[in-house]
Amino acid sequence: MHMADALVSAPVSITAGVVAAAFLMISAKKVSNTTRNDMLPLMGVMGAFVFAAQMINFSIPGTGSSGHVIGGVLLGALLGPWAAFITLASVLIIQCLLFADGGVMALGCNLVNMGVMTCLVSYPLIYRPIARNSLKKWVIMAASIVACIAGLELGALAVTLETELSGITELPTAAFLSFMLPIHLVIGLCEGIATGVVLCFIAAVRPGMLESGQNVAVGDGSAKSKWSLKSVLWILTGVAVVMAAGFTWLASGNPDGLEWSIAGVTGDTELAPASIPATAILPDYDSTFSGLIGGLIVVAVIWGICSILFHRKKRE
Repeated sequence: MHMADALVSAPVSITAGVVAAAFLMISAKKVSNTTRNDMLPLMGVMGAFVFAAQMINFSIPGTGSSGHVIGGVLLGALLGPWAAFITLASVLIIQCLLFADGGVMALGCNLVNMGVMTCLVSYPLIYRPIARNSLKKWVIMAASIVACIAGLELGALAVTLETELSGITELPTAAFLSFMLPIHLVIGLCEGIATGVVLCFIAAVRPGMLESGQNVAVGDGSAKSKWSLKSVLWILTGVAVVMAAGFTWLASGNPDGLEWSIAGVTGDTELAPASIPATAILPDYDSTFSGLIGGLIVVAVIWGICSILFHRKKRE
């Protein structure tokens, strides 16, 4: 769902950028005031995990399209909405500037469409009310699926509206929307299942890592941790490394949901040649080691940001 610059006008770009920056500042304030220092390793590991997971496009059978997870609901369930938004924003910014994944002018839109809609809307307003304090697998799975579908659909709707407001393409809004919503419904379903599987695993071995597991509902089973936090972090790190190293042969070659929708309306997946930021070191992840490099950069950036926020908190 990464938007390209060819879809976004300057006024829409600036407006979305201001909105995204405002949410980032609010998130930074919330994280510095409420997040514990021991959350920093989890934020770094989950940032790398989501970065690697987003690189694996899975085919949507019968459509000729593909999709990838966004990870906002997963991050929200583990980190809370504000820390989740900072983590996902770090991933999206690095993808844009260093790997040319998503346009620079469209960066604000991408932060809103993928970050705000999942971390700050879908997770707190949909996942959290459904899951509540339950650790039951079917409840976690249901909450994950509904929240991920909602987040993807809201993001798809936002992409369509931003494209229409920009007015620099000839994409008919109704036709564009008729492609965007159904394909992202399927992608959201797939992400919801994947998110539910990860969260059910964590609920079984380390329930205290979940917001819903910190105050377990009465009669909902034992909340005793079977594994240490360090063990879970090492497993998540290992999975991230495997995904990052193996994405080249796991990823589908089909266009993603946005490109597929554009092609459905115009007959071509791109409206204009892609612009590559001067900062891009590996455009289009053009290296077997792109996933590993990107994951390490994500961890370093999140670690640096959070260290600054926690240091400021101590000084105050």
